[in-house]
Amino acid sequence: MKAFFLSVVVSVVTFLSPVARAELVIEITQGIDNPTVIAISPFAWEGPGVAPEDVAFVIQNDLYRSGQFAPVARENMLGTPSRDEDIFFRDWRMVNAQYLLIGRLTGEHTLTADFALYDVNKQTLVIQGSEQAVRDEVRTLAHRIADRVYTALTGIPGAFATQLLYVAVTPIPGEKDYYELTLADADGARPRVLLASREPILAPTWSPDATEIAYVSFETSRPAIFRQNLQTGAREQLTAFRGLNGSPSWSPDGKRMAMVLSKDGNPDIYVLDLETYALERITRHYDIDTEPTWMPDGKSLLFTSDRPGRPQIYRYDFVTGLTDRVTYEGSYNARARVAQDGRNVVLVHQQDGDYKIAVLDLETRRLTALTSTDLDESPSIAPNGSMVLYATKQAGRGILAAVSVDGGARFNLPARDGEVREPSWSPYLPKTP
Repeated sequence: MKAFFLSVVVSVVTFLSPVARAELVIEITQGIDNPTVIAISPFAWEGPGVAPEDVAFVIQNDLYRSGQFAPVARENMLGTPSRDEDIFFRDWRMVNAQYLLIGRLTGEHTLTADFALYDVNKQTLVIQGSEQAVRDEVRTLAHRIADRVYTALTGIPGAFATQLLYVAVTPIPGEKDYYELTLADADGARPRVLLASREPILAPTWSPDATEIAYVSFETSRPAIFRQNLQTGAREQLTAFRGLNGSPSWSPDGKRMAMVLSKDGNPDIYVLDLETYALERITRHYDIDTEPTWMPDGKSLLFTSDRPGRPQIYRYDFVTGLTDRVTYEGSYNARARVAQDGRNVVLVHQQDGDYKIAVLDLETRRLTALTSTDLDESPSIAPNGSMVLYATKQAGRGILAAVSVDGGARFNLPARDGEVREPSWSPYLPKTP
């Protein structure tokens, strides 16, 4: 059994390929009322040659995309300071800026960005600091600064320096569709193909330390669960049982993986020990149990079951072995994903015949629909709990979209070509130079 689990399939891998057909673009559709007005002055480049990236532009777009901020347009700026002695606060009050971010970028192979954030009205320093990255990762450096500004002004950890997984699908006339498991920055930039196949790829998910991913691939002629190391590209096939092998979900400690198997009859929830490869059956029911997701403390997991006749969310407790129903509002609730605070659960909720993304507060039991389109699916929540990424349709084409958990901010992430689906937002990434 262990030898089987360790089998590796590499024939369809395109690891970190520079070719990507489904680059995402940002379309802001809604922001909050009275957003914070912030000016991000262009960062001065003090290194050799040409600056590798417009750091201030990346930061500006990150903050704008959150819906919380209204950046001042560059053409309206009366100056472009990069040091505190160059700041004239009256210039920034004239353009109604509440905050001003300045900075400068230095270095050659390893770059350093020194930055400072000021309260324009009080004329005081809010935060200052520096970030470093190798030249090829200067966008990551910019995202980190955006995170620090966002945290300083909202009190919520930023999540701009995270990544997205999604499946890009390119129809080929007269042939099978072309599937690409793709990794990109949280803003859709720098897409890299991790796996390319003419067979479907489903349910990508992250390990808790963000160094590995798992997904379902049909490359072996039946659904099978794979894990893949993001640094080395090494792949490991974990399952190939008859019937359904799906919905992989890593435990919070990274030592186990919940999944759905139908090898013993009906689809049930199983947990695989990733060190010993011991497999434990969690549910035993004649109805369908699927889509497991762990609670952050690892003591229980949520899953979808049609035990009431239509899909609803249930919770399995590892300590007591008991299963309890969680959702009651509406005839359809499925694909639950839990925020890191363990309180908010995003899910697919049927309302007036349409499938929408909703958030359930586990303490108050209040369920709130977040979207207004009619066929939304596959929600994934940001590691700071502020935004929900999901798949939807636009003009009949599959795109990704995002909405804040309070419903105030929205943006779309369509691909330039083809369709995109099955999004998965990463945990916080390990910080590397």
